[in-house]
Amino acid sequence: MTHHHHTGRRRFLAGAGAAGTAALLSGCVTSTSSGKSSSKGKVTLQSNLSAPQAKAAMQDVVAAYAEKGSGGAALNTVAAETFRTQLPTYLTSANPPDVYTWYPGSVADAYAKKDLLLDLGEVWSSPDLKGYSKALNRLCTSASGKKVFVPTTSYWWGMFYRKSNFAKWGVREPKSWDDFLDLCDKLKSKGVDPIGLGAGGNTAWVASAWFDYLDIRINGADYHRELLAGKHRFDDPEVRRVFDRWQELLPYFDPNGTALAFQDATTSLLNGRSGMMLIGTFFADAAPKDALDDIDFFRFPVIDAKVPLAEEAPTDGYFASARTGRHDQVVDLMRYLAGAEAQEIYIKGSSGTVLPCNPDAKDSGTALVKKGRAHIEEAAEITQFFNRDSSDALQPTADNALTKFIAEPKQIGSILTDWQRDAAKIWNA
Repeated sequence: MTHHHHTGRRRFLAGAGAAGTAALLSGCVTSTSSGKSSSKGKVTLQSNLSAPQAKAAMQDVVAAYAEKGSGGAALNTVAAETFRTQLPTYLTSANPPDVYTWYPGSVADAYAKKDLLLDLGEVWSSPDLKGYSKALNRLCTSASGKKVFVPTTSYWWGMFYRKSNFAKWGVREPKSWDDFLDLCDKLKSKGVDPIGLGAGGNTAWVASAWFDYLDIRINGADYHRELLAGKHRFDDPEVRRVFDRWQELLPYFDPNGTALAFQDATTSLLNGRSGMMLIGTFFADAAPKDALDDIDFFRFPVIDAKVPLAEEAPTDGYFASARTGRHDQVVDLMRYLAGAEAQEIYIKGSSGTVLPCNPDAKDSGTALVKKGRAHIEEAAEITQFFNRDSSDALQPTADNALTKFIAEPKQIGSILTDWQRDAAKIWNA
């Protein structure tokens, strides 16, 4: 597990909620001994961008690429949670899809260490990537020094709410932790569940945002990254402090928080059954377009002013299978995806709540996006998200520990002991 050597700083605003597309698991691929094969047929693009707007936006990108007269790409969109569990199988199969939407940083590095990812050095030498920030360069480089990822979009996490609901309830954005607790009390007194969660169904991972934010607010981003890399223990006193603070908030959570998937929790938020939700902007891809202008967010409240301000701002994009039989076509597609045109097409077709990685690409320019960009730029440190700062293999240990904590907070001592044991198996594997 690499220690997050790319501690991304404020500039790496890459763009959109999940960079995603997907490909038909196509027929036989033959590769030449050089690995530079070019078997016939379209590049298969396996995408986890399954929310309606995100999927439509990916279809727009693939259609625009086809017009370039290249071999084209076949998009195969897989439900996001299925994609997450199937990804190791895709990458290790005899005939893997060529290109995948996924995440850079330690997640990509974990696959690169197993020699499953294509070296994308040729792509990074092309003009479109020359303007990418140093932070993005680092984020897309494996521990062995190879470029293994092409970033296309980034987004941010925050406490999202509906402006019209806050106005109706007579409440406003909190400026401090005490304000936040007061806001929760006011909402509860009005019969509203103050905080939606959405950690049910296949989206238990959403609860990790609460762990991440409390840890970076209490212990700081450096400690958080070291913890996720196995340099601290989940049963340390510092981690216990995170859960002591979380316990203060549990009475304000939607009691169905671990029963509803985030898509259903989003509906509760939009309908005013819950007041606010810690979520990434990708949730807007499942929201009605007419609700977008009514959505706003505030920064997760500062707990200790002495801790440098960090925000979660994940980057999305693409990596490719080391076993592809279509090396040249994959390089061509990746160069296109790295360009401003492809990123702008994606932003126009989706909810438009992501930021492009290409410095020449324009974002949607909405008030929400302007606020989001400023929110990230004000941060002294950027973290990504639990699995992105550790590995896909560590995420289920968090899902297990956090859902148990929400159900039985008094058992936190044994929960953290078990979490450390489960995490150590993965770090030592």
